[in-house]
Amino acid sequence: MIIKLKNSTTPEQKQQLISWAEGLGVSVCTVVGAVDTLLGFIGDTSHIDEEQLEAMDFVAAVQRIQAPYKKANRNFHPQDTVISVGGAAIGGRPPVVIAGPCSVESEEQICEVALAVKKAGANILRGGAFKPRTSPYAFQGLRQDGIKLLLEAKQVSGLPIVTEIMDISQLDLFNDVDIIQVGARNMQNFELLKELGKIRKPILLKRGLANTLEELLMSAEYIMSGGNEQVILCERGIRTFERSTRNTLDLSAIPVLKSLSHLPVIVDPSHATGKAHLVPPMSLAAIAAGADGLIIEVHNNPGRALCDGQQSLTPQAFAELKQSIDKVAAALC
Repeated sequence: MIIKLKNSTTPEQKQQLISWAEGLGVSVCTVVGAVDTLLGFIGDTSHIDEEQLEAMDFVAAVQRIQAPYKKANRNFHPQDTVISVGGAAIGGRPPVVIAGPCSVESEEQICEVALAVKKAGANILRGGAFKPRTSPYAFQGLRQDGIKLLLEAKQVSGLPIVTEIMDISQLDLFNDVDIIQVGARNMQNFELLKELGKIRKPILLKRGLANTLEELLMSAEYIMSGGNEQVILCERGIRTFERSTRNTLDLSAIPVLKSLSHLPVIVDPSHATGKAHLVPPMSLAAIAAGADGLIIEVHNNPGRALCDGQQSLTPQAFAELKQSIDKVAAALC
């Protein structure tokens, strides 16, 4: 980290800053030029707040040389992280496919979909028990009963399950869930992320609606700094001015994230596009761009779905898409 001091900085102010940095375990190198004075902070500066430095009256500018995230950083972990869940290897090859309904609605519905996506080749079953909705009047999920039904579907199909957590108070309900999902709205719920860092279970972390990739990686860092390094990054579209799709799917996020981090990256084309007919082309594009997997919404009767039916594939459409996914993945090997 490099700190540029203002020309009006007094020797006392400069020494005060140096002493403060050294107290944090950072070595300081001073460079005095013809015009500017620079301080180089050497060591682990991830815990130093740039905004705190910039607020000092005598500091002109602050620049990081390395990213503030360490555990998620590929520079510190060159090899790809592969997370094993059941028989699936997320981060390896071939790409993993997670499929299931947006919301768990009934035992019949979730078990029927589970068997259908398993037959089509899905590796993991998804289903929402707790549903964050924009409207307080919309279906909010079956909550605890939804998790029980997911576990029944797991027994019936043999597929591991992933579902979204909304609050720290719900954590005990997720003891038998294979992957805990953190949704876009909770990506920066730092207290929740800290608690998830204390457990030893894979966390599927979705990018926020208007968050940068560095912010996503910093959220992953919250989990990893607590000791849980099983984090799966998920690009699910960001909010832009474009209204023809629900969100704008940022496919460039895949190669960027994989260059910056060793963590596996999957894509959610269902929430990104909001339209079922756009899910197949975006799924194939994501695999071609290097995604480690997909999470796709599948419903046995999309027209009567209680949540997001317009973006859900039928089991037949999913089976056809899975065959195309396998062909694209094979072509990349």
